[in-house]
Order: sequence, then structure tokens, then C-alpha cells
Amino acid sequence: MSDVPPIGVKPPQRVIAVWKGEQEFDTSKPGGPVARIDGHGVSGQGPVDTLLSALATCSAMDVVGILKKQRTPLSSLEVEVIGTREDASPRRLKHALLLFRISGAGIEREQALKAIELSVTKYCSVRDSLDPKIPVEWELELK
Repeated sequence: MSDVPPIGVKPPQRVIAVWKGEQEFDTSKPGGPVARIDGHGVSGQGPVDTLLSALATCSAMDVVGILKKQRTPLSSLEVEVIGTREDASPRRLKHALLLFRISGAGIEREQALKAIELSVTKYCSVRDSLDPKIPVEWELELK
């Protein structure tokens, strides 16, 4: 049996996490760039910070693409994520707030808010991979 999927079907995502000692792991796609994940948050982001980073960047990529299609490219974009976790173990994520800071000539507030809404509610695969019971909210700051 072949590991090659049929034409038009994407292969499964694959990453490898290699233990480097203590709570440190180097992760990558086979042959791809390496990211350090550190449970102590010293030599790399911790696992939950990595999850929040994935949420931020996934939604931000969509916003960039949507605004570009509307012919209003950005000059800057920053997304701060504030994640709230449960107090008891396993301390899962219970809420996330995405703070989008956007600047660019001609970008209007309603247009940017619509791009963010589309990303978070329709296009962001990371958001859709989270438990739907976890509220993900957003705010916009135009610079």
C-alpha cells in the first residue's frame, strides 16, 4: 500500500517532536525548519503559547489575504492573544481574545472587522480545530 494519497487529496500533516532534555523538544516537518517547544518557556514557547501563536498566525494570514483581495493591503499587522486557562488540571484553554492591531492606507474599521470575523468564524483551521465551546473573541485597533 502506498503512502501517496489519490490526486486532489492532501496528505496528512506530519511533524516530529524530538526530546532534547528536561521539557524541551525540537519539532519540525520532516526536513523542515525546527521550532523549539519548552514546557518551562525558557528556550522556546510552551505548548499552550504555541497553540495561541498558531491561532494568532492562522487568523492573521486570512485577514491579510482578505484585505489584499479587497485591494486594501496592510502596512502592519500585530495580533496579541490573551488566553485564559482553567485553574484545575489539565488547565485547558477556556477563552481566547485576539487583539488585532492593523494599519494601512485606506483600511476602514468595518472592512477590517469583517475580514477578522470571516477569518475567525469561517476560514481559520486552527480555530475550527479547537473545542467549539471555547469562546474566541476579537477586538480591533486601527493605527
